[in-house]
Amino acid sequence: MFLGRNSKQKSRRRNAQIDTLIGRGTVLRGDIHFKDGLHIDGVVKGNVIAEGENSMLTMSEKGCIEGEVRVHNIVLNGEVKGDVHALEHVELAAQARVTGNVYYNLIEMAMGAEVNGNLVHQGEAVEPAADSEGEAPAADKA
Repeated sequence: MFLGRNSKQKSRRRNAQIDTLIGRGTVLRGDIHFKDGLHIDGVVKGNVIAEGENSMLTMSEKGCIEGEVRVHNIVLNGEVKGDVHALEHVELAAQARVTGNVYYNLIEMAMGAEVNGNLVHQGEAVEPAADSEGEAPAADKA
């Protein structure tokens, strides 16, 4: 479940530490802000927001989030009722169900995963803005 195609992604996900666990049978009402690793087997009725640069959210097929998700990396095999924003990587496993838009940089989607919304690619690099005179930044001038 944590293996990727890119060796950099493999090592990052393999070393992801689960610091917080929301167990099966648990219903949490309210927003969650976390760093590093969060695994959800229960239900979260609120937004899930990562505050660390190497954050990882994993969710089993029994997990459910009713709210917006904002993370760097996510491995989803449960249900999300809300938009999913992933700055780096989204992995939708076979039992993943998303009712909302998925914003991603890299995405992996297994046969059987379902998205009832839009898939929106968010690029990594942002073009440098031209200065007030309409010229390119000095680094781009010959």
